[in-house]
Amino acid sequence: MAILLKDACEAASPEDGARVLVDRRRPRGVARDALTLRKWLPELAPSQELQHWFDESRTRWPLFQRRYMAELCGEKAVQALNKLEAMAAHAKQMTLLTSAEDVERSHAAVLRDLLEGVKKPPATSGPARAAASGRIRARRPR
Repeated sequence: MAILLKDACEAASPEDGARVLVDRRRPRGVARDALTLRKWLPELAPSQELQHWFDESRTRWPLFQRRYMAELCGEKAVQALNKLEAMAAHAKQMTLLTSAEDVERSHAAVLRDLLEGVKKPPATSGPARAAASGRIRARRPR
């Protein structure tokens, strides 16, 4: 199954399959009916603080990914991520919609990588969660 990324302002196409909006707010200037969404999961959007921090300098992409993965450990985000994974398992095609300036360097790209197995899902507790948040380093086996 392929997962596409698309700007939420772009028109829907038959190749999109299940369209899922992963932004906290509905995009401005786009009619609600024009979005043709299967699901809207605002819980999967990064916090406003993290998004503003990243918008200040786009060179922070690797650190943004780690911090965003740590945010996905929250209870509501985990529930929304489970819903998204279930949808991905049943859909032949899925498109994640966001209104980010650079779709390929946005939280939607991190979600796509999670769903495709490129990245490991965040741990909900313990040392893996702390390591994902950047507070401690994971221990290497000796």
